[in-house]
Amino acid sequence: MAKAILLAILKVLLILIFTGWIAVWLIKPTELWTRKWKGAEESTTTTVFGYYGLNFAVYTMPLIAVAILGLVYLDLKAREPMSRQGRSSLSAFSNPMVVNSFIGVLSGVEILAAILFVLCLAWTFYVRISNDFKKLIAVKTLKLNMWQLKYLRVATRFGLLSEVCLALLLLPILRGLAIFRLLGIQFEASVRYHTWVGTAMLTFATFHGGSTLFIWGVSHHIQDEIWKWQKTGRIYLAGEIALVSGLVIWITSLPQIRRRKFEIFYYIHHLYTVFLVFFLFHAGDRHFYMVFPGIFLFGLDKILRIVQSRPETCILAAKVFPSKAIELILPKDPSFKYTPTSVVFMKIPSISKIQWHSFSIISSSSIDDETLSVLVKCEGSWTSSLYDMIQADLHSGADQTKCIPIGVEGPYGPASVDFLGYDSLLLVAGGIGITPFLSILQEISSAQNSPKYAFPTRVQLIYVIKKSQDICLLNSISSLLQNQSTERWHLKLKVFVTQEVQAGPTARELIIDSSQVQTVNFSKTSSNYAIYGLESLPCIAALAGFTSIVFLIFLISFNHIFTPSQKKATKPPKDKTPSWVTDLLLFSSFLIALLCSTSVAIILRWRRVKHYTSAVSQKQKKAMDIESRSTLEEHEIHFGGRPDFQDIFAKFPSEMGGSDIGVLVCGPESMKVSVASVCQQKSQGFKMGGKKRAPYFSFHSLNFTL
Repeated sequence: MAKAILLAILKVLLILIFTGWIAVWLIKPTELWTRKWKGAEESTTTTVFGYYGLNFAVYTMPLIAVAILGLVYLDLKAREPMSRQGRSSLSAFSNPMVVNSFIGVLSGVEILAAILFVLCLAWTFYVRISNDFKKLIAVKTLKLNMWQLKYLRVATRFGLLSEVCLALLLLPILRGLAIFRLLGIQFEASVRYHTWVGTAMLTFATFHGGSTLFIWGVSHHIQDEIWKWQKTGRIYLAGEIALVSGLVIWITSLPQIRRRKFEIFYYIHHLYTVFLVFFLFHAGDRHFYMVFPGIFLFGLDKILRIVQSRPETCILAAKVFPSKAIELILPKDPSFKYTPTSVVFMKIPSISKIQWHSFSIISSSSIDDETLSVLVKCEGSWTSSLYDMIQADLHSGADQTKCIPIGVEGPYGPASVDFLGYDSLLLVAGGIGITPFLSILQEISSAQNSPKYAFPTRVQLIYVIKKSQDICLLNSISSLLQNQSTERWHLKLKVFVTQEVQAGPTARELIIDSSQVQTVNFSKTSSNYAIYGLESLPCIAALAGFTSIVFLIFLISFNHIFTPSQKKATKPPKDKTPSWVTDLLLFSSFLIALLCSTSVAIILRWRRVKHYTSAVSQKQKKAMDIESRSTLEEHEIHFGGRPDFQDIFAKFPSEMGGSDIGVLVCGPESMKVSVASVCQQKSQGFKMGGKKRAPYFSFHSLNFTL
């Protein structure tokens, strides 16, 4: 009872703090706020905190507080038993509302968030530009007529719109400090929000910069202005450098380059440091505090990821499938637990010392205490190099080959398994999209005796593949498919082979036949560390709070040491000290805070791994129980066509039962659109007068690639 009250209090605090932060953005453009804020800054200049402390406390700290309290909330919520109550009232809002082959699948929550964001941008622009036009005064030095002056003000205010986008840009790609986990959004899914916001930001910034250059050109001042590094105010040259670096990042992020030349995309993307530093010089520290929360959380998140991924571990074993897929088995600490659909980022130094690639975990921590398994499909140069490496070791003929060092970061996943709290589940996977479902099915099987979670009792898996040999990717759940001796839950498999039309083998033959799967074991004689995962959520929250305090201390100290005191100065320090100096002080304080948090994180990591070196051994998997092979006859395999989702949805309630049905889809975008469209049709009219009329399908889209 006490924990439930604490969770409720934390939820209310999170809502209030985040609402307050949004409210600041909305009232900041108004004249009332400008007057009040100027007076507040002047009153704090004579205090120890200064105007910088006030800006940090009002603009930056609220979102950091949301991240800290959110981690505590997620930690407490993960320990609570799962409940199905109240799901139906929210599922309609999170279900697909727009299903389109061009923009994909959008839920009601996403549409509402997009509308509110656009309204915020429109409000900010309208208030700013209307106030500008009321006080418009011609600048004699630029020799601009009235339309040119108005156009210049419009261009300036578009720069403020890009600033709003930058405030949200880095939040979707946080991993350990992910705020989006509070909304139950998967990391891979939230990356698209980063793409949308980044595109909007650079669109506004390009109009801002291009229009400003145009006005300078028509007024014949472009040569004087374009190379200026002003002592005070906005530094034009810094803005130009930031814009160019941002455009280069955006161009190399296009799918045509990212998918074909991943190395170019990956390396160029690190220009974000150049973009952020020169944005600080261009906008000034007062504007920077508005966008600083995302930068602060991203920097800390990056540090924690780097520390967590050290030291490297070694691959224990690998299974090679005929469909050019590899299952890697890695050592993990027995006390380390993770949720289904979690992903890890892996780096193999012998292939690339810099590149990290994400893969879904296919094992369950409830079953495999000392190992963690991921499935890798060879579809690019990095994965093909890994496949060739494993194949070479397989064909060497030795019983045990040399160890392959590998860096592992994560896992990252949902804080809880709420999406499994349904009566029944319909899982739809295409190709390698089966990977998140393998851990889900194992988790359901292992948790049927646990009263803590309300797992579904009936599961149907729709697996769409091109060739029948791809069914071997179900190897890790073959025992579940063959042995359905328990009555607590039931699993039914329907396989659709799209590029084979002839009569092929039966489902029984394909599931039982594992002769084509080859295994290679690696040497364990070298030092081998287990995967410990991230620090606990409360520990990460404490590190975030510690970093905030250290940053504020150094920011206040540096400003008192390197900038003139206003107690005796007759003019504001901005008139005596170049603006880029205060920018450097902010940047230096941030770097020192990150270094301090890095030291603490390294100490915490060292304490966890010092007693655990090469004592990791792979447990032998239990022999597969095939006494109940008769259940294999229930599974179906269809050749020569794609599944008819209308028919599958119509038959599901009678075949599997349940009124509250979760639909999870992982595969190509076209498959997600098809399933979402049918799910949208079948779930209309779910409630009438507060009563259920028919089974309700709740749609969830999972991603297996970024």
